[in-house]
Amino acid sequence: MRRSASLKRVLIYGLSGPLIALNIWLLSVFFQYFQHPISILSIAAILAFLLNYAVKFFERALITRTQAVIVVLLATLTILVILGVTLVPMLIDQTIQLLNKIPDWLTASQTNLEQFEALAKQRRLPIDLRVVSNQINANIQNLVQQLASGAVGFAGTLLSGLLDLVLIVVLAFYMLLYGERVWYGLVNLLPSSIGDPLTTSLRLNFQNFFLSQLLLGLFMIVTLTPIFLIIKVPFALLFAILIGISELIPFIGASLGIGLVTILVLLQNWWLAVQVALAAIVMQQLKDNLLAPRLLGNFIGLNPIWIFVAILMGYDIAGLFGTVVAVPIAGTIKGTFDAIKSGKSAEVGSTVTIPYKSPLD
Repeated sequence: MRRSASLKRVLIYGLSGPLIALNIWLLSVFFQYFQHPISILSIAAILAFLLNYAVKFFERALITRTQAVIVVLLATLTILVILGVTLVPMLIDQTIQLLNKIPDWLTASQTNLEQFEALAKQRRLPIDLRVVSNQINANIQNLVQQLASGAVGFAGTLLSGLLDLVLIVVLAFYMLLYGERVWYGLVNLLPSSIGDPLTTSLRLNFQNFFLSQLLLGLFMIVTLTPIFLIIKVPFALLFAILIGISELIPFIGASLGIGLVTILVLLQNWWLAVQVALAAIVMQQLKDNLLAPRLLGNFIGLNPIWIFVAILMGYDIAGLFGTVVAVPIAGTIKGTFDAIKSGKSAEVGSTVTIPYKSPLD
């Protein structure tokens, strides 16, 4: 009997790996085939998750849910229009200027490398930077070609993005009205021991993750923008928003954003790049040690190893969008399984966040 049970366990664990790999591959193929509609539906669902907080707030004012959804939707559209009229044109202008200046910055960095190599030869140091120099030349040529081709399709891309935005807002509106009914209709197809913890875990993970990450990203944008303006960083607003948006990728996003901005500034001025890196790292540490524990400290965190695994798998399946949603999905799966194993389907916690620890603990 023991031998039979042991053999059965080995077969189960041995076959689970190939089955998981096969399912991940099928999911990747499915997403690539239906990438656009899945992305639109997912973004609309995330927006509906976030706007549901405001809808519930207005429902407490003794108005119907339909009226609350209309009020929230109108307020959201007003904010989007204000941002579209004021902030978006500035970002587009700064992005175009940045892309136009990158070739000049790369040329200047190449000149600096040649001067450094000449200085090294004078001091008889065995340094050969010709490979780096040739790579920079190749990057300049590729970048110029990409700029030329991208400028042709910019108007079409912008129009497509506006249409997608309108579609996302409309879908979010209907999800706020009828999404709960559709979701419970699907969940009722599952056993209650699975459907109930899945529903609770999904709501907690997605709401907590995106609300927390958006607030942390907003903190980085609001604090870094004036700092970059004071130390006269070119494209200060664009660089601050880039770092803030990268906060949506948990665990490594902010570091990647800071590293990218530092490298771009380094092409122009190494001392300014040092100041940018120091300012961004200081704000990042303040965020991680003061703000993040208060937003995330009461939630159960995923193991950092599984966070990396989830991010890598999400990127492989759905690219950048996959890296953003990978962690809340992984947290939902973990929270659901934990609840099923413990037999307490009503007590599901959020497992989506990185395990921050308050310095006051």
